[in-house]
Amino acid sequence: MTPDTAPRFPADRSGVAILGAGAIAQSAHLPAYEQYGVGVVGVWSRSPVTTARVRDRHPSVDRVYTSAEELLADPRVRYVDLATRPEGRLAWIEAAVGAGKHVLAQKPLTLAEDDLDRLPAVLARAAEAGIRVAVNHNGRWAPAWRATTLLIREGAIGSVVGVTHLHDKALPPLAGTPFDDTPHMLLTDYLLHWVDISRTWLADGGAGPVVSVQAVDSRVPGQPDEARNPWSATLSMATAVGATATVRITGSNVAAEPGCPFWVHGTSGTARGSVLLDSDRLEVDHGTRRTDVPLRGAWFVDGFAAAMGELMCAVDEDREPENSAADAVRSIRVVLAARDSADRGGIPVEMAP
Repeated sequence: MTPDTAPRFPADRSGVAILGAGAIAQSAHLPAYEQYGVGVVGVWSRSPVTTARVRDRHPSVDRVYTSAEELLADPRVRYVDLATRPEGRLAWIEAAVGAGKHVLAQKPLTLAEDDLDRLPAVLARAAEAGIRVAVNHNGRWAPAWRATTLLIREGAIGSVVGVTHLHDKALPPLAGTPFDDTPHMLLTDYLLHWVDISRTWLADGGAGPVVSVQAVDSRVPGQPDEARNPWSATLSMATAVGATATVRITGSNVAAEPGCPFWVHGTSGTARGSVLLDSDRLEVDHGTRRTDVPLRGAWFVDGFAAAMGELMCAVDEDREPENSAADAVRSIRVVLAARDSADRGGIPVEMAP
């Protein structure tokens, strides 16, 4: 029982340019690409200060573009790693598709209903041009989560009946960041990785799509006044067959051994593990025996490499990537339903299957 969770790449892994080379691009994207030999043609950021020393820190970067238009016009660029904020991201995707580039867009793809209405036409134009558009749901390739996905697909725990996540670690800095300006930030942005993997496990485990979402969020004791968004949230999803998933974050937890434990209960077994902060582990429990699943790597940075690798493999194999934009929309609709539920005091929101 040793699922292969290593990032996959085609023989040619060249031609990446990062549009929006801010903190996450320089701390995770570029280190991931360096570790796995992904060829980075260049980077661009709105602020020249952001990229002033990027080539000193990351010598593998060939150049710093003076404009986004220069990046998109470069014939060496095959893949645009779009790491901007969600606002205006669809316009960047359209520009990249128009320039004939494949796209890996940061998550969340968008939080705007208007963008979701326009997206199918953009993806149709991309498909007509042979362009693939994927979303950087790098959490799908966190080793413990990826191994769980592969085991579910193999039927190792039977049909999935329940998924549970607990956030048992400190929150990252939130006060004074752009997160303060995102309504229900935990539900719509921070927890999107957890929502996305839970929805994936329910679907892959035979439970079907999410049809109902319920969520609440609240401020907690000790939360500083300057932190405008709630630090506690609980989000639950249900499918038509009765399988459920719950994500629980109680606040900025104090823990000597922090992590994010999870449980996936199936009809013939349970997968239980944890991700982040060196807590990575996974075991499968079949009632009479428990088997540890060997893991290698970590979400940061292997997950970032694997998200790009999946897009490259999809292009090479002429198929849709697992992390396609069309699939990512399903997770976005879940978090938007969670936002609406929280706005209504936790009343469940029904979703079209």
